[in-house]
Amino acid sequence: MKVIQYTPEKLQTALVSNSEYLTKVYSKYTKEEKRLLEEGFHAGQPGSLFQLITVHSDSDWILAHPEEPEDFEAFYRKPYRKTPNESQSTIYIQTIGSFGEVAAQTDQYVEWLRDYCQAFFYGLSVKLLPAVAVSETKCSFRVNSNSYNLQILTGDLLQFLKKRKPKDAFCIVGITMIDLYPKDSWNFVFGQASLTEGMGVFSFARYDDNFYKRSYAGRLKKHLQPRQEDYSVFDGYYTPPITSTLLLRSCKTMTHEIGHMFGISHCQWLSCVMQGSNHLDESDRRPLDFCPICLRKLQFAIGFNIAERYKALLHWMDEDQTQTSVKASASHTDPHFTKPTEAFHASKLWVCRCLEIMEKDQ
Repeated sequence: MKVIQYTPEKLQTALVSNSEYLTKVYSKYTKEEKRLLEEGFHAGQPGSLFQLITVHSDSDWILAHPEEPEDFEAFYRKPYRKTPNESQSTIYIQTIGSFGEVAAQTDQYVEWLRDYCQAFFYGLSVKLLPAVAVSETKCSFRVNSNSYNLQILTGDLLQFLKKRKPKDAFCIVGITMIDLYPKDSWNFVFGQASLTEGMGVFSFARYDDNFYKRSYAGRLKKHLQPRQEDYSVFDGYYTPPITSTLLLRSCKTMTHEIGHMFGISHCQWLSCVMQGSNHLDESDRRPLDFCPICLRKLQFAIGFNIAERYKALLHWMDEDQTQTSVKASASHTDPHFTKPTEAFHASKLWVCRCLEIMEKDQ
């Protein structure tokens, strides 16, 4: 295992910049906000809030895809970086295909994702577009010749999203429980985006713990080769059960990919949700939130209060049985599903520590 570690001086330059103007901008943070951001200079030390990146194999993203680390100044000077404005300040989420056998639970799951994005990108509006069936996208599809599961073509989905993108959208993201492929020569892809167009599509299919097992329920019979435009093959097609782990992985993927829409590159400074990942194990090692350098990038783009954002995230993780009981007693006809946040426990403790650091007296 390899550990990637930068000196405190290098991390300070990456966060603050050597630019006189950007240093002046940084000075406008409150002392509480600076205290949190500068915790990153002590990453890797006992009790550190932020952790170092660990590389476990040559197949990990950071070795397989060498990139120049992007500091705040490089982010600031990007010519194609998109920033929300008064006329384009809404993140739209488009669900594609079924998200579960129980419609009410599917709707609840997508609402949880929307609410999480609303807290994560604090200050922006996040809205759900009406769900669409795969047939409505008119996309190409295939049966994977190795895993025998259904896959849909990302390029066609991006073209569909481009037509659906509202005028007030900062970006639009398509999400699906069906596996994806970008072209015939590729086995699969987790997702694909057009950052200049502000749109992307991502699949959660491979976040099912059983996906790589021969017993995976989404495997079709080997001889089945449905013809194009016969979308009936998607009717009743398997979708993974909604678990706490699936919700956690989905939240990570959505926020990582939407982060790219702001022009934030893959992080190579500290352990961060913006780290790239080549496989599920590597994705699971990523934390749920930003390192200080990427947090400053997002805060600069949106302009939120850092402490209020953490409080919003904590509220999302902390919605409890009291609220569930109130909703259940208010309606006996509409089922209410308790949000499965067990997998978020470590992240909740981490957010609490962030708030404690910002609120403690010096």
